[in-house]
Amino acid sequence: MRQLIVRQIEEKVVRKLKERAGAHGVSMEEEHRRILRAALLGTTGERLSFKEALLAMPPGGDDRDFERGPQRDRPLEL
Repeated sequence: MRQLIVRQIEEKVVRKLKERAGAHGVSMEEEHRRILRAALLGTTGERLSFKEALLAMPPGGDDRDFERGPQRDRPLEL
């Protein structure tokens, strides 16, 4: 695989890249690759990582929303 070196990048651009990479949980280098791929190849069919998909989910409610209600005793079938 080839390498690409980009020189003389404004500090503001580097800072934004670092923030964006942190938000996506990847390295700056990986974020740079993703940006280039999206810009040059398009984002059609691009899949999120499992972590990104989980982070993109809206809040599901409070813990009490998922609490189990009172349980009834039932005979066990063996």
